[in-house]
Amino acid sequence: MVETSRIQSLRVVASLINSGGDLATVLQRLVLAACRHANWSMGSIMAVDVEHGYGLVVVRHDPTLIQRPLSDRWELATSPSLVALRRNEPVFIRDARVSEEFPGYRREAFERDYHSVLVVPMNCTDDEGRPLVLSVVSRSIVDVTEEDLTFIGMIVQLGEIAVERQHRLRAETLSAERLQRALEVNTSLLRQALEDGAMDTLLPRIRDLLPYSLVIVDFTANLVTADRAPCGSGITDAAWQAAVSAGLGPTIMKAARDAIDHPIGDHPTATAPTLFWEVGGTRIRTAPRIDPLTADGEAVGALMIFPGPQPYGQADLLLLDGIKHALSIQMLRNVIRFRYENRTLTDLFLELVERRWRDHRDIGQRALRLGLNLDRPTQMIVVGLPDRGPKAVSAAADLHLPVQRLLPLHGVAGTLVTVPTGLVCIIPYVDSSPGERGQGPVKRLMAQIARAVADILHAEPFVVLTNRCDAPPDYADAWDRSWRMIRIAQEFGRSGILDARQFGPLPMLLAAASTDEVRGYVADSIGALIEYDRRHGTPYMETLAAYLKTGCRTKACSDQLGLHVTTLRYRLARIAELFGIDVENPERRFSVELAVHLSGVIDRAP
Repeated sequence: MVETSRIQSLRVVASLINSGGDLATVLQRLVLAACRHANWSMGSIMAVDVEHGYGLVVVRHDPTLIQRPLSDRWELATSPSLVALRRNEPVFIRDARVSEEFPGYRREAFERDYHSVLVVPMNCTDDEGRPLVLSVVSRSIVDVTEEDLTFIGMIVQLGEIAVERQHRLRAETLSAERLQRALEVNTSLLRQALEDGAMDTLLPRIRDLLPYSLVIVDFTANLVTADRAPCGSGITDAAWQAAVSAGLGPTIMKAARDAIDHPIGDHPTATAPTLFWEVGGTRIRTAPRIDPLTADGEAVGALMIFPGPQPYGQADLLLLDGIKHALSIQMLRNVIRFRYENRTLTDLFLELVERRWRDHRDIGQRALRLGLNLDRPTQMIVVGLPDRGPKAVSAAADLHLPVQRLLPLHGVAGTLVTVPTGLVCIIPYVDSSPGERGQGPVKRLMAQIARAVADILHAEPFVVLTNRCDAPPDYADAWDRSWRMIRIAQEFGRSGILDARQFGPLPMLLAAASTDEVRGYVADSIGALIEYDRRHGTPYMETLAAYLKTGCRTKACSDQLGLHVTTLRYRLARIAELFGIDVENPERRFSVELAVHLSGVIDRAP
């Protein structure tokens, strides 16, 4: 009869333990089942940390109503847990109050009012790989029979099965997440390579994806780029990068070319022979993996991967494929650019200010070959030609030589560029801080240019001195600001040497916001919503603007508007339903937010 009851209890135990939940829930139910169906008063499951010499309580079942602090950490020297694991058999203490072998249980037995203790080893581990033991106690002294040990052993075995299932489920979930992340990263890298193609933007992304040291070898630009130092080399990342940029770069490029030209076996991925390099007095011995990067069937570079503490997993290999694909596309773009790099200074300057360049290093090298250093602080004197005058059609070419002769006369070293809309003189940057007199020659030069052009064209030009330009992106911004100021000057009937302080910020904004193109853009984006609010008195525009301003955070927006979250969500749903405005899409959100800002500028215009 007792055996039948226990068999039925096992069915209940199995159902309880396997009813779902995470690992902690499974272990909690295991302790509960052991106490309830094996007639023990309290229990716990402990993880044995052998390395640090402690047993740590993972879960506990204590049905007493007295709230008191309980120890969750036991020294293994005073606990039978380690004994049970070493012997792989239960440890039974008939009366812990008189036990001399385990003083920790003896002390706690009086504090928590119990006598008998049973510690059962479990053939499983927690999430950190530490072995587990089940500990149950009884308030009275009990004698444990072989049948009792067998029964609780079966309960423990059911728990072990459930724990291992949780481990497998967690591993599968993590693996699926890594693979999904690898697919998303591959897509992102490919998109970035197609849109940008700059090595400086790809390398930080690659570093964050893989825990290995990578070196990118670009045959098209004769360039070696490194980031993280090889694992175990004992050198810093900065020292490694400096060494690669200096004398070690050619050695790495030769090793990559040799490995690709003479691969080991038929597989395109090669492992170079053991290489010995010296960095700052430290000798490095390594055998990196070298993957060729190809474009149109031609090797254009290599990805050198130094071994790390962990082997490559499936997700890592998938990430490597995506990284190689993105790098190959970027280098293919270099090949195409280098085939057509014989361009004039005017062509290069227009490419620069029209933002048609992509690679900082590429356009910088081409500019140097044409005598222009884009990484040196510079300024531009932009000369805009007037829309009248007898020589306006061919004025830019005719004015080049006369203006060129003015530079040495004023002690200014510069590069003069002829563009269809006028002239640009690129000069070294001169500090214009209060008390500095360095810009005196520049201002005199600008005044002389204005007079010379006016004498030739019989009409005064527009002359603008830009802000400081430190890198290629600065030139396009300075160019845009200069011509925006020239357009405003035309509207206000001004010419000569121009300064933004002549106009103030309001005309600048009005000049940009009052154009038909901007108004049409606003009308196409949110015009229907604005008109609906005007006719029906609804607050949809206010709601949308607040939602965008708070970063599309529902709670922050509802607090700002003084609304309930449900009301806010209803309004957003109505906005999407009535006007097709979906700000959850990042590209669409940027477009709508820009339209909202422009609408505000237009509304404030007199």
